[in-house]
Amino acid sequence: MTHFLHTQGDLEAGLLELIRIDPRLAPVAETAGAFNLRRREGGYPGLCAIVCGQQLSTASAAAIRDRLFKAFDPFHHDAVVTARSDKLKRLGLSNAKIKAIKEIGKAVSTGAIDLNAVGEMDADAAHQLLTALHGVGPWTADIYLLFCLGHADAFPAGDLAVQEAARIALNLRKRPDPKALTKIAESWRPWRGVAAHLMWAYYHVVKRREGISLEAKADKAEKTAKAKKHGPQIKKAKKPRTSAKKAAKKTAKGKQRAPRRTKS
Repeated sequence: MTHFLHTQGDLEAGLLELIRIDPRLAPVAETAGAFNLRRREGGYPGLCAIVCGQQLSTASAAAIRDRLFKAFDPFHHDAVVTARSDKLKRLGLSNAKIKAIKEIGKAVSTGAIDLNAVGEMDADAAHQLLTALHGVGPWTADIYLLFCLGHADAFPAGDLAVQEAARIALNLRKRPDPKALTKIAESWRPWRGVAAHLMWAYYHVVKRREGISLEAKADKAEKTAKAKKHGPQIKKAKKPRTSAKKAAKKTAKGKQRAPRRTKS
């Protein structure tokens, strides 16, 4: 049976069931405190909005999404499929994302997929069907199922914040990768989506206490990785600076010297 998170009451009831399944999450929920259900628009617009936000900051993703929806009002897959790529590129979309939203639009147009009906399916089957679409990876598929369709068992194991929260909450030695986290979450079925909401809420509370976000750590790690990839950079040798004291002494010494006289 597929469960849904359409209301705040659904989320709260699901949390009680989740804690009953895994009592280890009771103190996690206590630390997280009250948290709200997060939902987005579904269908083609909803999936395209998530694709727009892939690997971008929240602000950048929102700006591109707003420009895209404003350029196509109403936002319909047929209009996007037939739009010129240069028009889409001017909105801030990369070539990869342009191809993704066009290919998704074609799949919707031909009836190859019903983006609303997948919400009625088992989470794994729906995940597999969505990831078969061009440009839709595991994280995008799970975020769509969870936020746009309210699927209670969708679980974005590739989300860094969920991974980090699980590491702290479950006292793990290192942050679990998607495969390891999927295995851990197996016992949370059919409420894995509730567990994801809990982990996000817990993550924000814990990181506020520590004063540093996972995004900041990720940015630092990315910069380090890029530096290693491109190899060591050769810096120009800096000329030794003369201290103010030495410079003053040198000037005074120069003044003491008598100027040379030129013979007439």
